[in-house]
Amino acid sequence: MNKVEICGVDTSQLKTLTEEKKRELLKRARAGDTKAREEMILGNLRLVLSVSGRFNPKRDSADDLFQVGCVGLIKAIDNFNLDMDVRFSTYAVPMIIGELRRYQRDNNAVRVSRSVRDLAYRALQEKEEISRREGRDATITELAKRLEVTERQVGEAMEAIVEPISLFDSVWGDGEDKMFVIDKLADSEDPDESWVESISLKEALGKLNERERSIVNMRYYKGKTQMEIAAEIGISQAQVSRLEKGAIDKLRRYM
Repeated sequence: MNKVEICGVDTSQLKTLTEEKKRELLKRARAGDTKAREEMILGNLRLVLSVSGRFNPKRDSADDLFQVGCVGLIKAIDNFNLDMDVRFSTYAVPMIIGELRRYQRDNNAVRVSRSVRDLAYRALQEKEEISRREGRDATITELAKRLEVTERQVGEAMEAIVEPISLFDSVWGDGEDKMFVIDKLADSEDPDESWVESISLKEALGKLNERERSIVNMRYYKGKTQMEIAAEIGISQAQVSRLEKGAIDKLRRYM
């Protein structure tokens, strides 16, 4: 049940090890026991699966991400200091993430300079730290001040690492009832159809309640995130997500 094959590995059968067992295997591996090293690798594949699952599968296949994550795991096993009073996973996770980020950086479809990409990652780390500590999104001004660069440099760096969008990426919908990016492109050869659709959309928006219209306006016309909307109108991000989905369903129904 729930079996998924990644690199020929049945993920439902992945083992887990206790912290005590991990330390025992690491000690044996340090002494040259290759079987203990192999058992340590196999016993931590679930950790690799968990970390690689955070990365975008649209850009890189799950198999590729898993294999690169395994490289990070092996480096963590070979370099972990047993004298440190920390859990192995605490050390291994950043190593795996680092390996995956390097892989994506070096295999990006759009080539971005190392300095720009490093600035973007530093900005993301600062942004995550502010979000975790203060429960809000950081402003460009804050990030620029913390990183001692200009706001323009931060903005350009953040834009540089945004993944390119395919014309055939799904915008919303499930199964056969999907809308793709290419469907949203304007057709200059048929302005009358666009005009009719505009009127239809305006009428459909009038069927929404005030909060739903406000959320649709902020999301699709002002480009705000669900977190930003939640902070502005004083509800949770989950509530914004539910209201947005309900509003889109209503629009589709009315149109």
